[in-house]
Amino acid sequence: MSRRSLLRGIALAGGLAAFGGTLTACSSPTGAGGAGGAAGGTLTLALNRSLVSLDNKLNQFDAAVTVQRAVRQALTRIDEKLTPQLVLAEKFELTAPTQWTVKLRDNLAYSDGTPVKIDDVVTALTMYQQVNGSFLASFFPEWPKVVPVDDKTFTLETESPFPTLDYVMANILITPAGANQPQELQDGVGSGPYVVTAANRGTGEYTLKRNPKYWGIAAKIDTIEVRFMPEESSRVVALRSGQVDVIDSVSPDAVKQLAGLSDIKVETVDGTRLNQLFYNFRKPRSHPLANPQVRQALSHAINGPALIDNVLGGVVTAAAGPVPLTLAGAVKTGEYVYDPTKAKQMLDSLGVKNLEVKIIWESGEFANDASVMEAVAQMLGDVGVKATLQQFEPGGDILKWRQGRAGDWDILGNGFPSPTGLASTMMQGMYAGTAAKEATRDTYHGYVYPAITDLVVKAQSEVDRTARDKLLADAQKAIWDTWPCLWAFVPKAVTARRSQVEGIALTPANNYDVLNVRLGA
Repeated sequence: MSRRSLLRGIALAGGLAAFGGTLTACSSPTGAGGAGGAAGGTLTLALNRSLVSLDNKLNQFDAAVTVQRAVRQALTRIDEKLTPQLVLAEKFELTAPTQWTVKLRDNLAYSDGTPVKIDDVVTALTMYQQVNGSFLASFFPEWPKVVPVDDKTFTLETESPFPTLDYVMANILITPAGANQPQELQDGVGSGPYVVTAANRGTGEYTLKRNPKYWGIAAKIDTIEVRFMPEESSRVVALRSGQVDVIDSVSPDAVKQLAGLSDIKVETVDGTRLNQLFYNFRKPRSHPLANPQVRQALSHAINGPALIDNVLGGVVTAAAGPVPLTLAGAVKTGEYVYDPTKAKQMLDSLGVKNLEVKIIWESGEFANDASVMEAVAQMLGDVGVKATLQQFEPGGDILKWRQGRAGDWDILGNGFPSPTGLASTMMQGMYAGTAAKEATRDTYHGYVYPAITDLVVKAQSEVDRTARDKLLADAQKAIWDTWPCLWAFVPKAVTARRSQVEGIALTPANNYDVLNVRLGA
């Protein structure tokens, strides 16, 4: 069910009642509804990146969430309309400016039959805080404190108002307290509709079976097979031949190959992910890239329209701000303008000559990533900048490089999702760096601007939606002026499936709830 307005009997300062903040349970669990019982069969998914974890503390690429949430669940989830829905929570209600009251459903149990407890929520929040390198941790301007009321009810208490906590908590997957750790979890003990019966982290292959002890309405498919196929051509062939049923992160070239085939359906929605060529903000002040004017000059060297049309197939849009315009609270702040003559003039006027840059990225970060990087290197070369490329394979040490622990680099090809659908969440994760976070390398590539962080944090705690959006707009304009990216774009979320696969409701975050997926005739 969608959000309802806040209880009118509460008179709170700052316009709290104008914001709204109550989630209450529908007649059947959100995401577990649908007519009829289980239909059976096996669904085979082919992922473009290896699934190395069965929780999301570190491994939060879009398609992985589809599998992870089949095993583990959160208090809430974000649906295809980017609104929060209840899952483990029967109620999730804003009852004071700094307090949410949550009630767990009565019949909750894990796949081993043990009940879901409030202590599991406490432990989950602790583990997400302690894990090193988790981008989900960056979504929280502060961590809520869990205060039990009874065996099913608790409050989430914060020092400052956190009016979007019901959105953000959708990313905290709950695990039995005794089995949770501040690291990627490889076992499959969860409250979801499926249990893991076979797992091979090395090959990225998993088998999920319907959970016979699931607390909600039974899943419609008996078995889910997960395969890792890094080469898109292999995924397309496997889909067309019937070896697999669903492929994710489909490139424009593959869409053209699959278009018009009667037994294949392509799902496309506007996405919430920002793909960027992000500068390294850990450079010393003497380095040219520490100057925002140099960063701007290099951006003029990038022929974005040509990349979109010739490399990315015309199914992405150039970013018009520091976050995608599909997100709630996003505003247009500028545009990337291709002007190589201006790029040269600016570099000359700034005294920048013989500049060399190193561009790094991980394979599969976005469609046609290697082709994009090669084209960008050539474009930079056209304005007198020498670019070298270094590509990392999935599962490698890219995280250490991103944190500045493994080696130096200048530009990172990266993607940052917004699983909440909120501009504030992405801004908190990417642009609200602090000196304390940088000391532990938990900022987004060294991006620390205290004035911007203050605006983002203030917006996060503003309960009045109009005032919050104004603060977010001011922050976005300030971020744009720092030129954090060489270039950025927003891809559509695209998945392809065989026609007998029904019930996929693809979200803008490029994942879906497998609970309602079924196999037709």
